[in-house]
Amino acid sequence: MNIDIREDLYKREKYLNKIRGFYHECEIIKVLSGVRRCGKSSIMNLIAGELLDSGISKSNILYFNLDKKPYSKITTADELDRIVEECNDVDGIKYVFIDEIQSVKDFEIVINSWREDGNYSIFITGSNSYLLSGELVTKLTGRYIEFNIMPLSFEEYIGIKNFFNKQISSDQMTELNNYIVEGGFPYAVRLNSINDKRQYVHSLIDEIYEKDIRRRIKIRNRTAFENVMKYIINNFGATTSVQNITEDIIKSGIPIKRETVNRYINALVSAKIIIPCDRFDVKSRHVLRGEKKYYLSDLSFYYALNTDNRINYGPVLENIVHNYALSKDYNISVGRIGKLECDFIMRDNEMNYSYAQVAYTILSSRETEDREYRSLESITWDNYPKYLMTCDKLIQKRNGIRHVNLIDFIQEERKF
Repeated sequence: MNIDIREDLYKREKYLNKIRGFYHECEIIKVLSGVRRCGKSSIMNLIAGELLDSGISKSNILYFNLDKKPYSKITTADELDRIVEECNDVDGIKYVFIDEIQSVKDFEIVINSWREDGNYSIFITGSNSYLLSGELVTKLTGRYIEFNIMPLSFEEYIGIKNFFNKQISSDQMTELNNYIVEGGFPYAVRLNSINDKRQYVHSLIDEIYEKDIRRRIKIRNRTAFENVMKYIINNFGATTSVQNITEDIIKSGIPIKRETVNRYINALVSAKIIIPCDRFDVKSRHVLRGEKKYYLSDLSFYYALNTDNRINYGPVLENIVHNYALSKDYNISVGRIGKLECDFIMRDNEMNYSYAQVAYTILSSRETEDREYRSLESITWDNYPKYLMTCDKLIQKRNGIRHVNLIDFIQEERKF
């Protein structure tokens, strides 16, 4: 099937820039993963558009969305192979785009056969981590590259509002607050009322449950599952453990086993609703097992499930910084320094570290200022960059620590 290139798509350059070097690679399968409706299909459409602009014939671009008719009933590798073969009467490289491929049983077999043919540049998307489990990993080790697509970060949120001529406040904090309560799903930005946005996210949660969770694991008690989900979402950014979550849910009157809670959490992680962040001992450079934090792939999950629109800036700003760093391909952990904790320790692909402490403000009192600097000042054994990220416009200098305005840092797409 030839794809219709859409003109109404916001160009997410941060991801396109990562993928461009692999457009014509037939040996490497390009896997775009991410929570449902985060924009994977749009990015594939943008890639196809760039291929056409570069001179690739439209007949060489094959696009199949397995979530929509007429391909929604494709469930086997043989059926998938057949629909591609029907479009295989062109010369040169075929650029194959398959959206939501995880619904096809044994898809990795046919994908691998196309790759071995040497005449296919393959792009696939999936909404959960089962896409990269089992046979795909074992058969294609070193033959695929994953691009983790996130919902809109703050600078993209402002960019897409400009793109669709939406009103933007001249006050940065007003727009940051809008972003926090509305979230970063691209389609939601196009909706005008907060009620419509909330309904959209509610329907998205139901879709994720049906397509990415219930189809993968047995949920005997949906009420128990929803309680686990709401507990994690309502306590995002807080240090917790499976044991603590189990005990708290039992106290609320719902009997549940620790193993069940762990299975439900893993399902939420696999569906990319939540993102685990391990604790990391900064001195020993070892991950600390057990307690960890969970962040939301999009803050709208919290506000869609709660009637309270008040913003708790502590975990909210941490979540924004965490997801921004993730979109920049940093490995992220919560740093432990003796009895102190640093919000984030980040490592890039060249094994360079950086540290970040996140707070709404340090200007309310000297005690607050000292508290936020304390963990960073205790790191004396290396010279990696240390950042104190706040919403303050008045920027300080203290002991080599880089105090930065969080909003400016993200909008300017700086690196740590």
